[in-house]
Amino acid sequence: MFKIKHALLLSFTIVTLTIAGCKSQFEKIRLSNDVAKKYQEALRLYNKKNYSKALILFEDLSQKYRGRAEAEELNYYYALTLYKIRDYTTARYQFKTFADTYPTSKYAEECRYMSAYCYYLDSPRPSLDQENTVKAIDALQLFINFYPKSERAVEASKYIGILRTKLEDKAYANAKLYYDLGGVGANATNYRAAVIALKNAQIDFPDIKYAEEMDLLIIKSQLAYAKNSIEERQEDRFNEAITYADEFVEAHPQSKFLEEAKELRKESESGIENAKRILAIKMADYEKYKAQLEKDAKRDSSATIKTPIK
Repeated sequence: MFKIKHALLLSFTIVTLTIAGCKSQFEKIRLSNDVAKKYQEALRLYNKKNYSKALILFEDLSQKYRGRAEAEELNYYYALTLYKIRDYTTARYQFKTFADTYPTSKYAEECRYMSAYCYYLDSPRPSLDQENTVKAIDALQLFINFYPKSERAVEASKYIGILRTKLEDKAYANAKLYYDLGGVGANATNYRAAVIALKNAQIDFPDIKYAEEMDLLIIKSQLAYAKNSIEERQEDRFNEAITYADEFVEAHPQSKFLEEAKELRKESESGIENAKRILAIKMADYEKYKAQLEKDAKRDSSATIKTPIK
């Protein structure tokens, strides 16, 4: 038993010393002033996919190689290492800096592309703020402008399409949110806001894939807005919903939502009739009230005249 424990302890010690030796060797190189040796070790670690250690050396060397001929390749691998560890924010900055600093380098095109691609990778899901998505589109388009005949331009165009779809998803979701919030009274303006947001989204994205859904939602939003308005304004607002319904039928004659759009039109027509009926009742009640006031005023006036003066 003792021999087994001793053997295990010896094995553990050997492994520990080996690890410690490797660590001290890396630290020795890291602290060394031999930049050539340090650079070779950084490349070796990079090729071995030990990116975290390679990055430590590249970061140190980037300061020491500044202004030297070797700086070009060093900064290229520095940017690549950042990309490999998925630090896309810093990587895209380093790639762009490289492309701007060395525009004639054999790596310039790749770095310009990678800078834009890192923006693409940093683009969040549609429910979040899309600032990086817009910047990614701009960067990818800039790459295409710089290198229109590059094979990477095809990839850049593909990614732009994906990002624009994400913006479309965001625009549609934002507009639909106003409709979902809905409300009555003052909050009914959410329905009007939905109409405006949906129309603006279609202006920004003329070929948006949600065109039919958005046009139908415009009718629904305007109809809901009219329903939640005071009777005096309902006729005009229902008429606007009817206009949107007619535009839908004309624009989407084969739509699966066609019958629903027609039903919404009929509902708007019924809304107008109902609003007119209520207004007529209100007007009749007002005329009765007015007549009663006049009658009461005459009676009071007559009573005052008949009362003898004492």
